[in-house]
Amino acid sequence: MLTPNVERTNTITVGFRGLGEGDRAAGSRDVPQESLMLTGDQNIIDIDFVVQWRIKDAAAFLFNIRDPEQTIKIAAESAMREVIGQTGLEDATTGKRQQVQQQSRILLQQILDLYGTGVSIAQIQLLKSDPPGEVIDAFHDVQRARQDQERSINEATAYKNDIVPKAKGKAQTIIQAAAAYKEKIVKEADGEAQRFLSVYNTYKDAKEITTRRLFLERMQQVLKGADKIIIDKGAGGGVVPYLALPELRKRQERNQEGAQ
Repeated sequence: MLTPNVERTNTITVGFRGLGEGDRAAGSRDVPQESLMLTGDQNIIDIDFVVQWRIKDAAAFLFNIRDPEQTIKIAAESAMREVIGQTGLEDATTGKRQQVQQQSRILLQQILDLYGTGVSIAQIQLLKSDPPGEVIDAFHDVQRARQDQERSINEATAYKNDIVPKAKGKAQTIIQAAAAYKEKIVKEADGEAQRFLSVYNTYKDAKEITTRRLFLERMQQVLKGADKIIIDKGAGGGVVPYLALPELRKRQERNQEGAQ
């Protein structure tokens, strides 16, 4: 009488032979016809995995299928190929390994339930998911190049985030300074124009007086800082018609300094 152990967890390997506890044994050998699969982006990937299963229905397990372990193995490989065929190479080798394991376990359970095997899939564990050995070095070079690219992009983005606000702030400062300068110049120009119009209106009313006043104001500005000499053409009786004002001013300044 057949009495299968329904409490034991059984293990099936796919892609290699020779299993150590929870990992590939040191003496295991690869089985390329099982492990090489086509990814969703038309690349080849080398996958080794194990299937852990239990018997949930002893009668179905004994009488519905002839070779339960071989059936589970073939169904597991088929389920894995279908999931990998919808997954890109990079995702299957890096970030989506857990997702691949979960999806393939669910799909395998559906297949076995359809066959009425009486088997429950406890876990599918990926032990290896790499490009084939012939191209793995090139694949790693591509991965490193992508990491360098991402790092360069991140550095450029950080530099952009640092320099752009500074440039915008500097530009805004220049714009504000230009606007202030513009307002100052316009107001000064308006003031000059108003003064000119005021003088012009005064000139129209009193041309001679205005002309003389403008002349005197201009001469005062011109001669204000200049050294001046006065010559009296009408002087007579032996008096020298010359008054050296600069020399007198310097002498006066020296006398004041000596008195102090």
